[in-house]
Amino acid sequence: MHTRFTEAFSSLSSELQSALEPILCHDSFPAMFTTQQVATIKLATGLDDNALAFALLPLAAACALTPVSHFNVGAIARGISGNLYFGANMEFSGAAIQQTIHAEQCSVTHAWQRGEQQLESVTVNYTPCGHCRQFMNELNSGTGLKIHLPNRNVATLADYLPDSFGPKDLNISTLLMDKVDHGYKIQASDLLSQQALSACNQSHAPYSQSHSGIALESDSGEIYSGRYAENAAFNPSLPPLQAALVLLNLSGDNCLKIRRAVLVEHHAPQISQLAATRATLEALGCKDLTLQTIVATESGEISPL
Repeated sequence: MHTRFTEAFSSLSSELQSALEPILCHDSFPAMFTTQQVATIKLATGLDDNALAFALLPLAAACALTPVSHFNVGAIARGISGNLYFGANMEFSGAAIQQTIHAEQCSVTHAWQRGEQQLESVTVNYTPCGHCRQFMNELNSGTGLKIHLPNRNVATLADYLPDSFGPKDLNISTLLMDKVDHGYKIQASDLLSQQALSACNQSHAPYSQSHSGIALESDSGEIYSGRYAENAAFNPSLPPLQAALVLLNLSGDNCLKIRRAVLVEHHAPQISQLAATRATLEALGCKDLTLQTIVATESGEISPL
């Protein structure tokens, strides 16, 4: 079991500990449970979906990186597949505060990058801030997304974000978590660049068309990619680096041990990720960042910006 879970695991009921131990005993636990694992855990513990999500929050919060606030928040996103995805707040010393990742953003992005197509609910141990409410409003779940909080009745995103402003107000039909492939191409053929390209092709940027993706290689040799998730209100947008750091951290790897990175974006995009990506990576101790620019789409042309 990864050491970060030890204290939280000890606080769980004996029934839940017994059900989780065969899954958590490996350091490679991906901070998610498949629908089959969820069914097994529920059968062993007698917990329903909501009670299980609440019970797992201490484990999710144990994934938090909080060198600034020392305030850990955990979140559990439940997909329509039945899978459960951990999320936690992530802060980075020496980086701009805008580079912080909120727990709800983390769980949503985790689910999206694992291939989940839509979310049913998000369970969190503290009330979502306005930033997160706006971020979740970009999802294809719409304002019907259920929000579960301790000691409160079940509510929807619409209850927490009345009179919301979102993609539909801007006539955007492709929403966050909809499956897309932008068909971009780059000249580089190495694995890290191609992983960054794949992330770029699945990114969500309907407002600026400034699609981007990144791939990180850690000291362990693992590669983690991240996609840009743009928001109708712009500020809650999640940069591709943060999306990659979500996977890296939740996989149990070390954000301070990134060997190199490749960023893929348009030449002269309306919104460039390059400067902020470089600054945050340098704060994390990585200075090896390569920019690969999109050269064409599958049709042979660059999409107009």
